[in-house]
Amino acid sequence: MSAENESAKDASKRIAVIPGDGIGKEVIPEACKVLSAAAAAGGRKLELVEFDWGAERYLRDGTTLPADAPEMLRRDFDAILLGAMGDPRVPSNQHAADILLGLRFKLDLYANVRPCVLLDRRLTPLRDRSEGDIQFTVIRENTEGAYVGVGGFFKKGTLDEVAVQEDINTHKGVERILRYAFDFARRRNLKRVCMSDKSNALAYGHDLWQRLFAVVRGEYPEIKSRHLYIDTLMMEMVRDPGQFDVIVTCNLFGDIASDLGAQLAGGLGLAASGNIHPRSVSLFEPVHGSAPNIAGKNIANPFGSVLAGAMMLDHLGWDAEAAAVDAAVRAAVREGSTTPDLGGKLSTREAGDWLAGCVAKHGVRHAQP
Repeated sequence: MSAENESAKDASKRIAVIPGDGIGKEVIPEACKVLSAAAAAGGRKLELVEFDWGAERYLRDGTTLPADAPEMLRRDFDAILLGAMGDPRVPSNQHAADILLGLRFKLDLYANVRPCVLLDRRLTPLRDRSEGDIQFTVIRENTEGAYVGVGGFFKKGTLDEVAVQEDINTHKGVERILRYAFDFARRRNLKRVCMSDKSNALAYGHDLWQRLFAVVRGEYPEIKSRHLYIDTLMMEMVRDPGQFDVIVTCNLFGDIASDLGAQLAGGLGLAASGNIHPRSVSLFEPVHGSAPNIAGKNIANPFGSVLAGAMMLDHLGWDAEAAAVDAAVRAAVREGSTTPDLGGKLSTREAGDWLAGCVAKHGVRHAQP
């Protein structure tokens, strides 16, 4: 590809948008509004293509994730922005599992990246902690572990029932997530990586984590690395979150640790997530659920979706646009221009309008070549 064509490609990105269910259909449009404002302010083109995969479509015609969707997304799009999944009319949540887990596994999105960043000290439940104390990222293995669905029932529904859930750990999967965590720290000039497992009890799968951690950490001598058992990690995250830069762990433990981190940083309404393959189309989403109890009331907090969009822009190399979106969210929190869950009085749409207006007003500052 010529330099001219590469420059044109960098100036234009095509994003697949899946609003999902419940409040996803309210907050994702606001994220798209803010992302479009950032692209316009930065002189770039952002094409947003919406797909109606979710509970409504599933209830209408049984469609969850079309068979050709993963290849189409990999071929035709630069990234995916996904809203929350889940609808009480689908008690099994089959559509949500097929779409979210289907995309994670079929696109091999093996790194789940969850920033835990305190935007304002008023938001943390921890006493005497400030913004500088909660600035870490949880990197979770995203395609293995206890979530792969390997297992089954014997004598289900009887008093003799046996339920088996297998925890899958492979050399390839563990090594690449460990290496991703160290590379993530190195790219951002972060100095500390903590690996967490439960190898004192899970003597086979997590012994593999121990052995590969010993190998990989040796390739990054400039980064201070250490190990904590998962129960110790949970205690230390509450006692002194400032000791962490990057935490890397398995699928199940990462799910728990990242939710704790989100709460320390102000709650799930501010939590964003990336499901990433470094060399393929990746997926970005807010962490909160579909919240059917408040869906349709125009009170849901769109900041998690907006920050997920900022992560997406950063992943795509639009650093200045990502920084502008992040700065707008920080300004909104600082000034109280938020939805009621964060103490403000704005509706979902008003919060989106405020952020988009802030980005347009302050513009995007590209680094000089």
